[in-house]
Amino acid sequence: MLTLPGIADRVLTVGMAVDTHELIFERIKDRLREGGSLANAIDFGYRSAFHTIFDANITTLICAVVLYSIGSGSLQGFSITLILGLLSSMTSGSGGRAPSSTPCGDTAASAR
Repeated sequence: MLTLPGIADRVLTVGMAVDTHELIFERIKDRLREGGSLANAIDFGYRSAFHTIFDANITTLICAVVLYSIGSGSLQGFSITLILGLLSSMTSGSGGRAPSSTPCGDTAASAR
């Protein structure tokens, strides 16, 4: 059964995941506009967006831990599901890097 805090958590988690991927894809598009290869653009997109994404997610995780420690009941449930959602979002956001850069066929980037 979904509660209002559970729905709010899922909306926040999905919003942060969308923001993660939007940052990465915008950096990839910027590199492609500059004339870089696809593999180079993907590598650049993930590398350059990592610090921004990491900072935003760590800040939210700290807030969720504080909410859990001072809250009770549904606020603790919100915090726990938010933490789990952010951890899975961070994993999928940076974990998609290796498989997506493999099929591009850029031999110069793979020789590094």
